[in-house]
Amino acid sequence: MSSEQAANITARLDRLPQTAYVWRLVILISLGGLFELYDLLMTAYVSPALIKAGIFTTAGGWFGLPDQAFFASVTFAGLFFGTIMFAQVADNYGRRSIFVFALLWYAAATFIMALQDTSLGIFIWRFIAGVGVGVELVTIDTYIAELVPKRTRGKTFAINQAIQFTSAPIAAILSWLLIDAAPFGISGWRWVALFPVIGALIVWWIRLAVPESPRWLAQQDRAAEAEAVISTIEAKVAAESHAPLPAPEPVVVETGSTRFAEIFQPPYRGRTIMLSVFNFFQTIGFYGFGNWVPALIAAMGITLTKSSGYAAAIAIAYPFGPLICSLFADKIERKWQIVMAACGTAVFGLLFWRSAYAPEAILPTLLIGLGVMITFSNNLLSYAYHAYQAELFPTRVRATAIGFVYSFSRLSTVFTSLMIGFFLTNFGTGGVFGFIALAMIVVMISIGVFGPNTNGLALEEISARAPGGTQGALAGAARSV
Repeated sequence: MSSEQAANITARLDRLPQTAYVWRLVILISLGGLFELYDLLMTAYVSPALIKAGIFTTAGGWFGLPDQAFFASVTFAGLFFGTIMFAQVADNYGRRSIFVFALLWYAAATFIMALQDTSLGIFIWRFIAGVGVGVELVTIDTYIAELVPKRTRGKTFAINQAIQFTSAPIAAILSWLLIDAAPFGISGWRWVALFPVIGALIVWWIRLAVPESPRWLAQQDRAAEAEAVISTIEAKVAAESHAPLPAPEPVVVETGSTRFAEIFQPPYRGRTIMLSVFNFFQTIGFYGFGNWVPALIAAMGITLTKSSGYAAAIAIAYPFGPLICSLFADKIERKWQIVMAACGTAVFGLLFWRSAYAPEAILPTLLIGLGVMITFSNNLLSYAYHAYQAELFPTRVRATAIGFVYSFSRLSTVFTSLMIGFFLTNFGTGGVFGFIALAMIVVMISIGVFGPNTNGLALEEISARAPGGTQGALAGAARSV
């Protein structure tokens, strides 16, 4: 019965116009994600300050690599552990509860990290914070996918990413301003690291304003609660639209178990393998540039202060890329957006490396311009795949499946952070971008050849279209409205 209730909820959600109320829900969830993404992106920007403070070393650190490499590596080790071990808790305990818990977890851990005076202390608390961030990332994607209408799902994820990526210029500018400062006698890097703690101050406000996913409630046989939530959403949307709501369209009823093993069985096994391969390689391009941009620029012979300034200028582009993507988010098939983005990251990355040979007078313009284009390509990749992988699995195991496939990106980054450090130390910027380009080719093949189409389809319909899947019955959603 829960499957039919969930299909009924889906039909009622998908027919809704996306009014200001729906956008407010998206914005509030995205604000929680802003602090989470800041926590990730600040890795690139606080490392130079930690080196200057004598806490990090540029050579002879752990495994003989720069401490920045290990800093990024332990961050993603925590993310891997969080996504692989705890992603399923959002399927068991709900999207809203885990969203709140994970935010408080990583805010507290990051606060303690900011008090450390040794690289070992920073690494330990960075790992613990990464566990919370890993759970939060999975929960946000699941939450948004289940709350918004199917026809605007792509645009919604693009706006979600634009809000979250506001954290990039915040991290870059704060680091640029504070790298040589010590307000109230406290090192600037500590102030930069403390910013995510603000998230803990607004989390209860978000929790009170955002409802639990009605899809998840229905799947849990909590029909009365699901009905109360969807009725409230419908009433608020109807009041804002000043018109009767459209009639729900029949949708596919999901059938199947809630076991973890289901994502390894037909019809989802192929999608699980495809997304696992994709996630392992996509982070090489995204974080290979994003977490290393000041160091990559500095490796071209540019001073630390100037490289931080250039990195800040590039980071300003982060929130604008997804806004541009929102213009075509639901007009171009999602899988091809991912392929185009990976191609852009590879091409613009190689051009970024070659710009080092340009005349000094135009070098800053080239570096910033190409850095912005790499950032835009990564923006497109990020928004598109966050939406895409949330679409490919059914509600009953959505968070579990996203967590599993997403964990491969975290596992990858544990090692690729060290690999980027190795290539940068031994082969310079060219070696780094050659490594990134090869990874992007794998991304293009995995999604372009094996990825299904998803644009404009209900989540349950996408599940039913998996090769070998059971089409299921159409829910008589209109009967229950």
